[in-house]
Amino acid sequence: MTPPVGLRPATGSDGAAVADVYLRSYDAALPSVRRAHTDDEVRDFFTHVVVARGGTWIAEAAGEAVGMMVLEGDELSQLYLAPEWRGRGIGDRFVALAKDRSPEGLSLWTFQVNAPAHRFYARHGFTEAERTDGSENEEREPDIRFVWRPAAETPSGA
Repeated sequence: MTPPVGLRPATGSDGAAVADVYLRSYDAALPSVRRAHTDDEVRDFFTHVVVARGGTWIAEAAGEAVGMMVLEGDELSQLYLAPEWRGRGIGDRFVALAKDRSPEGLSLWTFQVNAPAHRFYARHGFTEAERTDGSENEEREPDIRFVWRPAAETPSGA
């Protein structure tokens, strides 16, 4: 039986677990994209910068980190799941949480080679807004900015 998955804000002690999810997910989902930093640099960055400044959420099952999301204002800057936990609705829950916390809209970047992410975000109402050659990101990998805006509500009686 699969343990239930809970979402909660990350705390200072979650840095290493958040970094581990990122590293495992990145390596599994993006094998052709070079990482700009070593494992130790990534762990240090997530522990001392990302989690420390707030906006990081963690998905846990049986006390183990299985997913992470970083929401910085209206930018969904990170969403990664442990490879063995993909396809179980955790990403859907993270996106719903992000939309709830940023009801005016969201934006995010993903690499052009990450077709599964494109399909995932499109399914959640995100549309492509911009493509770049990757010269502005650390990986130097062509990327795409996606945006989500809430649908305009129809006035009652219309």
